[in-house]
Amino acid sequence: MSLLEVKNLKVYYPIRGGIFGRASDYVYAVDGVSFSVGEGETLGLIGESGSGKSTIGKAILGLVPLAGGSIYFNGENITKYIGINRCNYRKSVQMIFQDVNSSLNAKKRVLDIIAEPLRNFEKLSRTEERKKIDELLSIVGMSHADAYKYPHEFSGGQRQRIGVARAIALKPKLIVADEPVSALDLSIQAQVLNYMKDIQEELNLSYLFISHDLGVVKHMCENLTIMQNGKFAETGTRDEIFHNPRHEYTKKLIESIPSKNKTTKVTI
Repeated sequence: MSLLEVKNLKVYYPIRGGIFGRASDYVYAVDGVSFSVGEGETLGLIGESGSGKSTIGKAILGLVPLAGGSIYFNGENITKYIGINRCNYRKSVQMIFQDVNSSLNAKKRVLDIIAEPLRNFEKLSRTEERKKIDELLSIVGMSHADAYKYPHEFSGGQRQRIGVARAIALKPKLIVADEPVSALDLSIQAQVLNYMKDIQEELNLSYLFISHDLGVVKHMCENLTIMQNGKFAETGTRDEIFHNPRHEYTKKLIESIPSKNKTTKVTI
């Protein structure tokens, strides 16, 4: 049984005009896509800007309204619950954001940033909370002292690791990673990606890994889905997509990868 199963998902944005701002038409951001993510699996969702891939991630988190379709989690239809705070589904599915600078509150210490989901869902004593935060920082390669600092005191890669620590605080089963390393330098990308892989193995996490970078998803994902104009162009294993692409759009994406990145493995 799949951990996450999405059936015929649709997200439409109205185009409004006239004096009363009535919808005259719709942008089909996501137009009837279906896919599944298994336990411990990383599914890569690839496409150019505007293809709809990030909208899928937001829909799964309940950040945008659905125009149609169903979402199943652990075999249960949770479509009606995805926008409700503090439900079990919201605890089990977390997100790592692309823009780490805006996703971390600059006025809060790392301690309070990571503690926020714990305070929303769990009743821990101050001592228990502090111990939990130290454990989370250790997992992402940061120290006890870092908990008392503010986001601006860290590099971009360190801030993204703080975002990872926050995402795994509640021991989720699935993490939606929306372009998690696109804003980082290549050497820092490698560090963050390898931390994500280590954490996945340790916690048996599943990832929906959203990216436009085929070199990155080749390193991270077993199965890939290529998205174009709100629909899926092609789905297959990593080897199938890279060595025997069927769709012309997929072929063009692969051809656009710089030659040195087609065989380069991401390492620290």
